[in-house]
Amino acid sequence: MLGHHYTHSFLETAVASVNAGCNLELSYGLRNNVFMHIPQALAMGNITLQMLRDRVRPLFYTRMRLGEFDPPAMNPYSSLDLSVVQSPEHRNLSLEAAVKSFVLLKNVRGTLPLRAQDLSGQHLAVVGPFADNPRVLFGDYAPVPEPQYIYTPRRGLEMLGANVSFTAGCSEPWCHRYSRAELVRVVGAADVVLVCLGTGVDVETEAKDRRDLSLPGHQLELLQDAVQ
Repeated sequence: MLGHHYTHSFLETAVASVNAGCNLELSYGLRNNVFMHIPQALAMGNITLQMLRDRVRPLFYTRMRLGEFDPPAMNPYSSLDLSVVQSPEHRNLSLEAAVKSFVLLKNVRGTLPLRAQDLSGQHLAVVGPFADNPRVLFGDYAPVPEPQYIYTPRRGLEMLGANVSFTAGCSEPWCHRYSRAELVRVVGAADVVLVCLGTGVDVETEAKDRRDLSLPGHQLELLQDAVQ
């Protein structure tokens, strides 16, 4: 609120937030936090002790339901390790969630889904800066996954048994340097072309917004060349 000039100080921000019902501040890494001014606001009479109790109660109720105050032996999750988290059952569930959450805006002539049995003998081209770069596949606030569990579009398509050719066209999402000749060569020999474009955290994150919704750099040119 301070950054948007709704308030003029951390104290004023703390008062407005608590009065509005906010009971949690995301202040990781900050030396001077807004809610550290709550005692001053209470002493000045801007907020009441009862109001603070009302705000704190749901926080501790949730923490108690999550078992944070239980003995470790009572917590069934304390014994889990990476082998359980990355178990085949969990990976299969993640795959199912990914498949069922895709949004297909337009499916001309029923092109999708691509089925492994239909790709035998076909030549696929997967192109674009997001085609085979694991680093750019994860958005802001993403986990740090184990590399062996990351499946780029190229890696996933190669598992289908099809003949897959690849070129990034440009090595990073900003796509400042674009190799049109290489893209045309790869796409020209393909039966099916998959173009992988986007932004990623290199281009935009929280507090780093784009000025427009255009594809970065030469990405639109890459797409147009692939279509042609």
